[in-house]
Amino acid sequence: MVDKIPSVKNEEQYEALRDQGYSKEKSARIANTPDAGKKGGEAERYEDRTKKDLYQQAKKIGIDGRSKMSKKELIEALRNN
Repeated sequence: MVDKIPSVKNEEQYEALRDQGYSKEKSARIANTPDAGKKGGEAERYEDRTKKDLYQQAKKIGIDGRSKMSKKELIEALRNN
């Protein structure tokens, strides 16, 4: 069975992320953002977000077990997914 590379908008960025050890899913998600490869604004720190916001982000990207996670565990899961 051949590993299928997800379709990505920014192939160069995808490959760079894979070389850094990111999963295929996370690399594709990052490389498929509208501004993939562009430097820009600042994201709010996870620690400054509410648990509800973190839960919604975890839900959006499909982190399993999120409903039983603490805020600290959600942050860890989001950073390592």
